[in-house]
Amino acid sequence: MATTTPSGVRAHAKHGGGSSADAPMTHRQIMEALSGLLLGMFAAILSSTIVTNALPEIVGDLGGGQSAYTWVVTASLLTMTASTPLWGKLADLFSKKVLVQIALCVFVLGSVVAGLAQNPAMLISARAIQGLGAGGLAALAQIIMAAMISPRERGRYSGYLGATFAVATVGGPLLGGVITDTSWLGWRWCLYVGVPFALIALVVLQKTLHLPLAKRRVEVDWAGAFFVTAAVSLLLVWVTFADDKYDWLSWQTGVMVGGSVLLTLVFLFVESRAAEPIIPLRLFRNRTITLASLASLFVGIAMFAGTVYFSQYFQLARDKSPTMSGVMTIPMIGGIFVSSTVSGIVITRTGRWKAWLLAGGVLLTAGLGLLGTMRYDTPYWHIALFMALLGLGVGMMMQNLVLCTQNQVAPSDLGSASSVVTFFRSLGGAVGVSVLGSVMSTRISHYAQDTVGQLAPQEQAAAAKASGSGAIPDMDLLPPPIRTWLESAYGHGIADIFLYVTPVALLAFLVTLFIKEVPLRTTGALAQAAEEQAGAVTPAAGSVPARAEEDTATPAAAAAPAPAAPAEEHAAGGVPVRGVVRGADGGPVPQAAVTLISLGGRQLGRSVARADGGYTVDAPGAGSYVLIAAADGHQPQASTVVVDGASVAHDILLSGTGGLAGSVHADATGEPVPDAMVIVTDVRGDLLATGSTGEQGEFSFAELVPGTVTLAVNADGYRPRALPVEVGGAGTTRVEVGLETGARLLGVVRTPHGPLADARVTLVDAAGNVTGTATTGADGAYAFADLDGGEYTVIAAGYPPVATTLTVSGGGTDGHDIELAHPDE
Repeated sequence: MATTTPSGVRAHAKHGGGSSADAPMTHRQIMEALSGLLLGMFAAILSSTIVTNALPEIVGDLGGGQSAYTWVVTASLLTMTASTPLWGKLADLFSKKVLVQIALCVFVLGSVVAGLAQNPAMLISARAIQGLGAGGLAALAQIIMAAMISPRERGRYSGYLGATFAVATVGGPLLGGVITDTSWLGWRWCLYVGVPFALIALVVLQKTLHLPLAKRRVEVDWAGAFFVTAAVSLLLVWVTFADDKYDWLSWQTGVMVGGSVLLTLVFLFVESRAAEPIIPLRLFRNRTITLASLASLFVGIAMFAGTVYFSQYFQLARDKSPTMSGVMTIPMIGGIFVSSTVSGIVITRTGRWKAWLLAGGVLLTAGLGLLGTMRYDTPYWHIALFMALLGLGVGMMMQNLVLCTQNQVAPSDLGSASSVVTFFRSLGGAVGVSVLGSVMSTRISHYAQDTVGQLAPQEQAAAAKASGSGAIPDMDLLPPPIRTWLESAYGHGIADIFLYVTPVALLAFLVTLFIKEVPLRTTGALAQAAEEQAGAVTPAAGSVPARAEEDTATPAAAAAPAPAAPAEEHAAGGVPVRGVVRGADGGPVPQAAVTLISLGGRQLGRSVARADGGYTVDAPGAGSYVLIAAADGHQPQASTVVVDGASVAHDILLSGTGGLAGSVHADATGEPVPDAMVIVTDVRGDLLATGSTGEQGEFSFAELVPGTVTLAVNADGYRPRALPVEVGGAGTTRVEVGLETGARLLGVVRTPHGPLADARVTLVDAAGNVTGTATTGADGAYAFADLDGGEYTVIAAGYPPVATTLTVSGGGTDGHDIELAHPDE
């Protein structure tokens, strides 16, 4: 099959860490490095979900109350959410490998301290430390993947990340239930269980993850980190205690919300002036990043609502054990696993990702809406189907929102952009869990009061005591009528949570409608940075040297220029050349590389187009120069500019590149045709691409110039076919090619003395047209191929001519021998 191999990060030698080999990382090398990341991610996510079913026993043993119960969950969510942008920015400045190892160490420290906790305060502090490490692992796993793997190939590997998330998120409560139900283990092992995975991840990463070292000046925005942490923390403290310690509308709410808004404004002010901001505000000029962040916020609310409240539903509304409550959520695990894996594989093959986002939004909304109809006695197979829809939607949206964001940024902004999406998802989850938990308590109380009249008068007092104590009731100790009444209240109240969060999922879907699908890049972040650095030439004396990039690798093809940090090089006292880089649709092309060279070929300056497509380079003085512009997914463009001493305005138009893919099948049967030769030529007949079809008859070509091309297909046993195809300027044009079965006619011309060589055989169709001619060889054989079925006349000459008629079938091979002789023989 004809394919284009995307350039990713190059394989690095295990010793030295900075040398590069000539080949990209193989699938095995990527999987080895990825295995350590997945182990670390599994441990981090597991730590935040495994305590769900063990919390009542943990808090009870340590002597804590409802406040401690809430803060054990919230502390890790708070520090994980608040620290995510800082980890992302540090990844743009420091060694990513060292950072992920530090995050693992922080996580292990927090887990050990949590397992040794002697009181609620110690446990809450340890959970906060755990959250710091987990935030680093969540952000850095996405960032390192993006550095190693191109966006086009990343879907294949993102499926593994989504599957890990699914198993850890929903499998955590299951494992926690088993540990809690096992008397000889105890609840402390719920906190220890992630430590072995983290330690193994440390060892695996040390041996398999080899990324180039950073080579740039480090300046951390500590002020920005402080203010974003303070703003998020104050917001989460407010939603945690609202409707419990104080009303939603109260002076405490005013103070906390006002303080959070003020801190956010201060943070924005600091970021606008920071040299290396934690969250570069210019990223939000990109519509895709802004919309993906907003959609991630909504997805986080919907996703965490599903994973947190299912265990309460199955334990309190259906009286299941902690272990069984985990088992019954397996349909959601399966949905996330299947959708994240399948969507990743298909995206890698096709390069199209937006349809998966939209489908995920529809399934997420449908699943939550249907779950809002469940009650305590709803048949389980209904709930299993609804959970599967929810899981499918989460799996399609979660990883692909990160993917479309990473596809839009330069290598130097990769960490910040990735962590922004993760930050908003975590923020949505933290806020959603707190707010929805308060709403759930209110709804359960409401339904309990509305239906208490159904109980006998002597049972109503016991019912009021069971529902009004503020503690989670033990259903097994309640009389059957009260138990059924309370299960009904819990089932209806928890269902309302899913119903209330359904509009949030719908908002996520509506936001994704406005995300523009941009073709996925075919180079990883490290390869992009290497290409950019390789494009620079050694400056002559007096010129400004190019700034060293963070990561270097063996450069890929110069025709696939990589975006870079929006740094510009200007000659001192030069004449500015300004303009806008636009695509074929008239829209700006951000991150386009613009290079100014002399007529002698020496680089004089370079720039990277801003989000609005604007660029500026400085010419050293009056004269003629060559301006070269290139961007991923577009054809490079070179033009001449004349500088006469004043500022020059020069806009650049880049034409896009497109892909061509499809399949070849037999017209008669519809069966795929493998090993067919596929040839693409332009209008002048010049060869553009060639390849053969795969086992399923599929073929694909990338980086084709938009316009009309000729697609020719030839396969053994079929008639050749050629057809015109219009290749679009973006995305992949798909075409299906049907081949008609071609018949063959074979035979031997003989005389009474044996086979006749050099006899001329002519084949004439039913309309009298000559279909072909052939001359027999030494064995007297002749052949005609690629024939349509029908009536033919075969004329053989050499002796006195002989004409015979025959019928050729539509496919296969027909035999027709001819006897020639003189009349007297």
